[in-house]
Amino acid sequence: MTPEARLRELGYALPTVAKPVASYLPTVRTGNLVFVSGQIPILNGELLAQGRVPSEVGMELAQKCAVQCTLNALAAVKADVGSLDRVRRVVRLGCFVASEPGFHEQPKVANGASDLLGEVFGEAGRHARAAVGSVDLPLGVPVEIEFLFEVSE
Repeated sequence: MTPEARLRELGYALPTVAKPVASYLPTVRTGNLVFVSGQIPILNGELLAQGRVPSEVGMELAQKCAVQCTLNALAAVKADVGSLDRVRRVVRLGCFVASEPGFHEQPKVANGASDLLGEVFGEAGRHARAAVGSVDLPLGVPVEIEFLFEVSE
């Protein structure tokens, strides 16, 4: 099953690639690596949530934001390389979570992204990862995730 078919089976659709909110490119490709700039939880031009986890944004919504960041990244990769069939491996993701002091469950938020990538790409979706707490993130979002993919030439 192709990655896009698997996404549809899971009930997801790839969004339109979000325009950068500052001076950067959505993706940069060097050789067979595609670096995806930090993705925020935008869907149809609207932010899914704003605020810090867990007081203003609960765990379930934060994980949903991580899923949306991942869908946005996959859309950016597809736009760059033409097809998600060219993804050979998810190499790494870095998940940043706007966190209240004393919140230590950033890895659980990042699991929203990691679990989706595993479901879509199977073993090739398993990756290295960092999950980091932050005081604030762009536009006040609760989650931002950057990605690194290996693709076929």
